[in-house]
Amino acid sequence: MASLSLLPTFVSLSPPPSLSPSSSSSSSSSSVTCLSPGRIHTVTVHSPRWSRSAKRSLVPRSTLDEVSVIDPPPPPPPSEPKSELIESLKLKLLSAVSGLNRGLAATEDDLRKADAAAKELEDAGGLVDLSTELDKLQGRWKLIYSSAFSSRTLGGSRPGLPTGRLLPVTLGQVFQRIDILSKDFDNIAELELGAPWPLPPVEVTATLAHKFEVIGSAKIKITFEKTTVKTTGNLSQLPPLELPRIPDALRPPSNPGSGEFEVTYLDTDIRVTRGDKDELRVFVIS
Repeated sequence: MASLSLLPTFVSLSPPPSLSPSSSSSSSSSSVTCLSPGRIHTVTVHSPRWSRSAKRSLVPRSTLDEVSVIDPPPPPPPSEPKSELIESLKLKLLSAVSGLNRGLAATEDDLRKADAAAKELEDAGGLVDLSTELDKLQGRWKLIYSSAFSSRTLGGSRPGLPTGRLLPVTLGQVFQRIDILSKDFDNIAELELGAPWPLPPVEVTATLAHKFEVIGSAKIKITFEKTTVKTTGNLSQLPPLELPRIPDALRPPSNPGSGEFEVTYLDTDIRVTRGDKDELRVFVIS
């Protein structure tokens, strides 16, 4: 607490002209206005009545104006900035899914750890709003983890070709190519097809072309259009093979030709999605 003292104020006390000598035993009061920096004070001064013969005197008086200054409370202990928290949670998620061969080698314990790390990042990042963040989807994204791949099929939780070292199809890199202007949404998979000995395996790139639309704030619906298979490596000179969309009347119930998923975390270099059958996918910008 700090006290601010004003300079002495001189108050002139004189007998009022209306006083009579006989009234010297009584007292009177008068008001004096004192000016101090930033404030105006009215002080009531009590003085005895004066006789007309009393001499005028100048009495020095000092006033003390105390102003209480309360010190501000100490600042709270610094908390970890949100940006730093997000970065640490991203590293935690990437660490949880590393070494799992995109989920093909994941155990039940690996699946739980990856899911827990993803939920921490989703909670810290908050809800995704694609109405304002759609531009972040643009680009070529590399799939680094899918919880559905633990079923050991290319279809994940859905029917698909089996994969494995001793099986005829080996899964390579998987990408998603998204164009927010044309609404193109392509799933691209690099595959290695086994061939009878002594022929070498055939390397191909399969592109599943879709169109996408945003539903709600963070959900995306994709509709399949066609599949294109292109050989790579020693057979890259061969023309691509295009497989058209199967008519809806001939499409089996397990393959409706469309799907939906929710973007649960999104920034400029990592994307987390959750699809039907609770499939968790983690992508990094390529």
